[in-house]
Amino acid sequence: MTGSLALILHAHLPFVRHPEHEFFHEENWLFETISESYVPLLQMMQRLLRRGIRFKITLSISPTLSAMLSDPLLRDRYVRHLDLLGALAERECERNRAEKNLLSLSEFYREFFAETRRTFVEEWDCDLLGVFRHLRGTGAVEIMASAATHAILPILQQSPGAAHAQIAIGCDQFRETFGGEPHGFWLPECAYSAGIAKSLQAENIRWFIVDAHALEQAQPPARRGTFAPCFTRAGPAAFARDIQAGRQVWSAQQGYPGESTYRDFYRDLGFDLSAEELAPLPRNNFTGIKYHRVTGHDVPKQLYDRAAAGEMARRHAHHFVERCIAELESVPAADWNPIMTVPFDAELFGHWWFEGPIFLEHVLLAAAENKLPLTTPSEFLEQNPTQQLTEPATSSWGDQGFLDVWLDQKCGWIYPHLFTANTRMATLAKSRGRETTGDDERVLRQLARELLLAQSSDWAFLIRNGTAKNYATKRVTDHLSRFQKLAEQFENKNIDGEFLAQCEAQDNLFPHVDWRRFLWLVIPSEVEEPLDILKKKK
Repeated sequence: MTGSLALILHAHLPFVRHPEHEFFHEENWLFETISESYVPLLQMMQRLLRRGIRFKITLSISPTLSAMLSDPLLRDRYVRHLDLLGALAERECERNRAEKNLLSLSEFYREFFAETRRTFVEEWDCDLLGVFRHLRGTGAVEIMASAATHAILPILQQSPGAAHAQIAIGCDQFRETFGGEPHGFWLPECAYSAGIAKSLQAENIRWFIVDAHALEQAQPPARRGTFAPCFTRAGPAAFARDIQAGRQVWSAQQGYPGESTYRDFYRDLGFDLSAEELAPLPRNNFTGIKYHRVTGHDVPKQLYDRAAAGEMARRHAHHFVERCIAELESVPAADWNPIMTVPFDAELFGHWWFEGPIFLEHVLLAAAENKLPLTTPSEFLEQNPTQQLTEPATSSWGDQGFLDVWLDQKCGWIYPHLFTANTRMATLAKSRGRETTGDDERVLRQLARELLLAQSSDWAFLIRNGTAKNYATKRVTDHLSRFQKLAEQFENKNIDGEFLAQCEAQDNLFPHVDWRRFLWLVIPSEVEEPLDILKKKK
């Protein structure tokens, strides 16, 4: 058939590593997602390759996630986490021995945690990045780069050089983690504005992903809508998200995950059992043991039926592929090759939507069965090198399609502090140039880490939505406080070695970070808009 489908998964979590505590709640964000998303997705892809099923999928793995997946402390804590859940599931089997349906689910979770542990420890040697690298080597998976700490680049553009440093350091981390040069780049939250393409071109990036309205409102507008990429004036090509296909999958109201047969995310054993029954696990925390299905509004919760949910995921996968084929066949493309670009957060598959990996596996199988070509943006550009030239509009895939989520009045206080710190970082970097001692290098690298972590978009998102608000606020203020204290000591040539070592142990990501990336100079006229103008609607 004419046309092809590009499935793109963006894997990202904020850097949540707290060696100063034996147990820390936010580290569970990582552990839950490894168990429910990353391991099942990797198992699914390995299974298809063993069966000889040909598929193409594109992945981004954010640098903060890569740093956590390679961290020995977090690896050990994840295995401990699995052991605690396995013990809880064992106790649940005993507790539910008299109830056949509950016992079956308890046994499933006991086996799920045991198999996850066996795969992670014995088969993969606790090295998920190694599995990603292997899949990349098969040619079935393309991995793209992303910004260093998932910052919203159009906002950082208001501070000269900040967005470029995020892009350049993100590409540096890709090279260090995966080897070779990245071809594609995931813009955090698909947030784009003029000038970003120039920074991508400086790192030899060939393509990136935007939301649909970025091309619909481009100058000039994209003639082929979202069914073809457009080259920017700076060089890299913009691929736009297909709205309908995306909504069908991620929307709990209009899409597949809201189906009453699927497992309910929010009804978790960690909220149902007493503190004594859960110990040593804390109460009112997610355990991943969930006995109920979505069921529906105003209906008593019913028990989860794994077989029925798996069959529903298979049916939804075939429906999704049929819709993609129909949409591609409806495109009047007599002399050009259309592409549907469908990006998702990887964590949707498994963590938020437990049956997501089953769905995705059947999508890949149904695509092969129905001869729907799967491709990657890099492969598409190689085969279709002639495309329209345009400049995408400022946009994101966040609520309202612009930058409102991260510029909300609840979190807008963050950015003046970030801009001040960025100016100070650039000044310090410029003052040293290439004449640095070993001690200078240590301080400048740690300054870069603290600033990059403060720039993470996750903190503004959590503050604005009221989820983990206090934690996110503390993370921003802690990173900026450490940055300011180190900068003052550096300027006064009076470094507190003990404090520096504490910072290095606490925020230890990017061990070889290049602080000179903050020397990138931006001509003021190239900065698109002042911060207050960024608050306008799309």
